[in-house]
Amino acid sequence: MLSIVLITQNEETNLPGTLQSVLPLVQDGRGEIIVVDSGSTDRTLEIARSSGAKIFSEPWKGFAAQKNSAIDKASGDWVLQLDADERLEPALAAEINVALSVGPKLDGFWIPRKNFFLGRWIRHGGFYPDPKLRLIRRGAGRFEEYGAHPTIKVNGPTGKLKNAMLHNAYPTLRGYIDHMNSYSSSGAEVAWGKGHQTFSVLNIVVRPLLTFIYNYCFRLGFLDGREGLLLHLYHSVYVSWKYAKAWELAKAPHADAGGKTAGKA
Repeated sequence: MLSIVLITQNEETNLPGTLQSVLPLVQDGRGEIIVVDSGSTDRTLEIARSSGAKIFSEPWKGFAAQKNSAIDKASGDWVLQLDADERLEPALAAEINVALSVGPKLDGFWIPRKNFFLGRWIRHGGFYPDPKLRLIRRGAGRFEEYGAHPTIKVNGPTGKLKNAMLHNAYPTLRGYIDHMNSYSSSGAEVAWGKGHQTFSVLNIVVRPLLTFIYNYCFRLGFLDGREGLLLHLYHSVYVSWKYAKAWELAKAPHADAGGKTAGKA
């Protein structure tokens, strides 16, 4: 049996499409959907219930811990972890059914991901195929914290699937900028922990510029039109924010690795 696990908070816009895309994998009792919600105030829980999902409400613990909590609740032999803004191509759902039906001697599968920005599939600049290890044998892997982008670590052998997840992450510029502001804060903590603690023109100015040139020019990001230009331009701004925030963390009095100031016991 396959367990599909998601974490949610106010995802009424994205969740219906996600759940609809996984129905071929769980219908007729062949699988289950696990939703771990952290305080939604919109119709997220109502939508999840209508799909037959098993719902758990828990306070937010961080990306990796929250996703691991959802995985821990799975009862299937295999676990597919999705974000609420990700959907399966119909061909991917069929491919997963076939791959698992033969009893693979693997512990996980990498799945390519198509990222959409302002409604356009970004094919170049390093944003595709963007493989993600999301389908794992239960008990074979765990998420490890890495800022706002935790990753699953699996020690055993893994394979690759051909068809893709659809990631509609940033339908608006406002949403993208809000996310990059949040992600740059998480990324700053990682950079801080790696020793990037001084005000560096190299990191705050030169590195973002080189990032833009590399992704937009050498990795052909310009082929994605206006959307590609905006995405790579603002992604370079995110890089600058990350290192500037790491410097801000470092200069805070008595700052620890999480950027918090130490207090008296």
